[in-house]
Amino acid sequence: MQIGPYVLNNNLIVAPMAGVTDRPFRQLCKSMGAGMAVSEMVSSNSLLWGSEKTLRRADHTGEVDPISVQIAGADPSMMAEAARYNVERGAQIIDINMGCPAKKICNVMAGSALLQNEMLVGRILDAVVSAVDVPVTLKIRTGWDKQHRNALSVAHIAENAGVCAIAIHGRTRACAYTGNAEYDTIAAVKSAVRIPVIANGDITTPEKVKQVLEYTGADAVMIGRAAQGRPWIFREISHYLATGQHLPLPDVSEIHRVLIEHLHDLYHFYGEHTGVRVARKHISWYTKGLIGSAAFRHDMNQLQTTDQQMAAASEFFDELANYGRHLTYVENEELAA
Repeated sequence: MQIGPYVLNNNLIVAPMAGVTDRPFRQLCKSMGAGMAVSEMVSSNSLLWGSEKTLRRADHTGEVDPISVQIAGADPSMMAEAARYNVERGAQIIDINMGCPAKKICNVMAGSALLQNEMLVGRILDAVVSAVDVPVTLKIRTGWDKQHRNALSVAHIAENAGVCAIAIHGRTRACAYTGNAEYDTIAAVKSAVRIPVIANGDITTPEKVKQVLEYTGADAVMIGRAAQGRPWIFREISHYLATGQHLPLPDVSEIHRVLIEHLHDLYHFYGEHTGVRVARKHISWYTKGLIGSAAFRHDMNQLQTTDQQMAAASEFFDELANYGRHLTYVENEELAA
């Protein structure tokens, strides 16, 4: 898989997720086998660039190449300036968000709302590609709603504008995250364009990756929610694609180590106050489905300091180790209580 001059280690990409794909998470997923990770979206509104949130999102210190930064907005000149701003701060790939279904994004005609205006799509892509000398990629959905699937048309616009790769979530904006992702549109786009196509949506297991790659002909897959609390999914997929065999689940001691290292990175990146709050959702994802985790997550959400969180996490995993060396996921929520 190649994007511009960057040859990725593999064709497994971490999807951009607001509030999730910060630098610590991206670095962790890359260390676990992801070929690339796309950042949280950065607003094209220059009035926000001085905010603590935006400055933090533009911090790529120590991040493994290639550094892909997603920008969001609806004004071509502002998007071009945002691209330049982020390249000056280390972005090696600029990704354009035309896939976010959130109301607050679509209400300002950004994200997937742009799919309703193909002329504006073209103007934005032309402006951004012309503004920077790094590869530009695009993230879209299959269309605005099921009656208006226009991913194929948008893909042609992107290719003609000089976009280097396109990622497609297999749902329309109207679908949000409901129902099942459909891959027919992704397959149609792949057969019609020469640039790399990345399939996204409901890709949760190694078997699903293989199925989606074979069905769509896509060059890569993009994995989002399935990596939350499970960053080792990338090495599992790589192993399965290479051998047809499954890796064993990580044992308790490894999960404990990964979580603690992740927490340290979050606390260092965000500081005590924000770090504790950001860490809560990650701790919840790591422990969901484990024996005794429901009560643990409830108690964890009451803790206010990093020391309290670290101690509670270590105590939980020490107790879990008593059940055996390997993790025990349970389907019954009562057993996880």
